[in-house]
Amino acid sequence: MSAYLIDILSLLGRWVHLVTGIAWIGASFYFVWLDNHLVAPVDDALARQGVAGELWAVHGGGFYNAQKYRVAPQVLPRSLHWFYWEAYSTFLSGFFLLGLLYYAQAEVYLIDPRVAALSKPAAVGIGLGVIVGGWIVYDALCRSPLARRGAWLGCVIAVLSSAAAFALCRLFSGRGAFIEFGAMLGTIMVANVFFVIIPGQREMVRAKREGREPDPQAGLRGKLRSVHNTYFTLPVLFTMISNHYAVAFGARRNWLVLISMSAAGVLIRMYFVARHKRHERGGKTSPIPALAGLAVLAATAAALAPPTTSPAAADTPVMHFQAIQHIVAIRCAPCHAAAPTQPGFATAPKGLLLDSPEAILTHVSVIAPQVATNAMPIGNLTGMTDAERAQLLDWIRRDSPR
Repeated sequence: MSAYLIDILSLLGRWVHLVTGIAWIGASFYFVWLDNHLVAPVDDALARQGVAGELWAVHGGGFYNAQKYRVAPQVLPRSLHWFYWEAYSTFLSGFFLLGLLYYAQAEVYLIDPRVAALSKPAAVGIGLGVIVGGWIVYDALCRSPLARRGAWLGCVIAVLSSAAAFALCRLFSGRGAFIEFGAMLGTIMVANVFFVIIPGQREMVRAKREGREPDPQAGLRGKLRSVHNTYFTLPVLFTMISNHYAVAFGARRNWLVLISMSAAGVLIRMYFVARHKRHERGGKTSPIPALAGLAVLAATAAALAPPTTSPAAADTPVMHFQAIQHIVAIRCAPCHAAAPTQPGFATAPKGLLLDSPEAILTHVSVIAPQVATNAMPIGNLTGMTDAERAQLLDWIRRDSPR
């Protein structure tokens, strides 16, 4: 497959993934918000009809009155709107991107020989196994007696997710591990919709049409999975943008960064979900989850801060720029050039050119974190040695014009 074709398919795939993801997350967040803002109906007639809660809202110049039934209305409406294609489209576009970039080009984006010497088939097989296995384990937990104790179930899921993050970061490149973790959680989210939430809703509709009393357990199971989905959302969004930040996926203990950033997302989401029900607590919401999430973010940022000086700076001879230019020419410029020579690259990544002395000096601040975190060269395709990496970093820290 030509580099241009990969680029254009990636562009279109990302666009579709972004649009459908916004639609899915928007609908999901709205219904969590709606469900938590419902109040008992004032009109006794509504209560007798089976309405458990209602909400009045104003938006876009109009008034809206949303109602939720305890189980189902006495008579089904002629037109019933469903919400599932957003989730399925997000999954399909995301899996397309995963296959196009991380599996088809595993030697570039997924495998890092410095982490684990995996063959391409082994890496892809492990990646798929983690995604499928994550759903199987999660679904088994939700169907076990542990599901009756929501807090304990959440703790077990958190522990197992952390273990998965650690294992992935010890198997794949940082970039690949973060995306695989997000793909695992994203698959669990869409599988919840496909295997539990939508089938439960269809059964309730079928029961009403057949004159049977709908089983309320179907709705309760769906609600449990919906609650889990809302907490998975922010960690998944973090992994989606993480490949732009080598400081995160390229950290020495990147598994800890992945866990802490995901935990912060869950804690912040917990605060907003609790805030939805502040009317039940006299308008008050504990800020502890949000403060804990912000504290985790602050601690992570502090841990990722680069050292102010290089330990080896005092003992390393000053590098002449010609030597630095040679390292960049053979290790960086094959990709970062007006006409890349590295197979698989039609254009320089992010449009960054390093094929001239002026370009190198201009982009010193961009080069430093990528080299320091081993994020670049990507997959170390050009074979940069540790000595070359140290020489380049020492020149940047001591001698480069900044």
